Amino acid sequence: MKLHGKTIVIAGSSSGIGGEVARLARFEGARVIGIDRNDTVLTLDGFVKMDLGDPAAIAALPDRLVDAAGVSGTVNRKVVARVNYLGLRHLTEALVSSMLKGASIVNIASILGADWPHRLDAHKELAAAASFVLGKAWLHTNPVQQENCYQYFKEALIVWTKKRSLDLFMQDNIRMNSVAPGPVFTPILGDFVSMLGQERIDRDSALMKRPALPDEIAGPIVFLLSDDARWIVGANLPIDGGIEAG
Repeated sequence: MKLHGKTIVIAGSSSGIGGEVARLARFEGARVIGIDRNDTVLTLDGFVKMDLGDPAAIAALPDRLVDAAGVSGTVNRKVVARVNYLGLRHLTEALVSSMLKGASIVNIASILGADWPHRLDAHKELAAAASFVLGKAWLHTNPVQQENCYQYFKEALIVWTKKRSLDLFMQDNIRMNSVAPGPVFTPILGDFVSMLGQERIDRDSALMKRPALPDEIAGPIVFLLSDDARWIVGANLPIDGGIEAG
């Protein structure tokens, strides 16, 4: 079993991709602790009910971490910032000191973050505002528009993953990578129609066979968590059925 003897904390474990990663990780031998603002309906080894947007609530002790928590861009942009980026980053930094050598972190980005090179300077500035409070202050000075907030913070997450991963690996032997799924059959899939507009949905639909199933995303994540991926650092892996290639 790829994850035998490992402890994995999954932020966003109650549904969607996080829930499927929890199921597969337990099958592969891991001890799984879930974090979510919603109650769990899965068999887990531990569960913490917590809002990732509240930095005061964050605490746990893993040696593997999956950051799968997220909200869609249909909610207020400040909530998107807190949950999809600031809270996720804060959780990771809070846990690093207690993670074992050889630990692994996987962040769930999105194919919608593929335009990160076009805003690289801004994303690097936000990454340099290292704490939750400093990041929130930077965003107050450099506000993100509601209409593209989801894409923006997925871009920012990819850049932060790449930027932070080298230090973590060199100093602490902790690997951090991200994955970039395309559309996935999860509870928030319908929100993307209203968020992106029908024209964008139609254009993307022509580039894919169908949205992914959550278990088609979970497998590559579990691989990145495993020791088989011990030399993969700072990568952003598209899991999109060929959308990026198209």
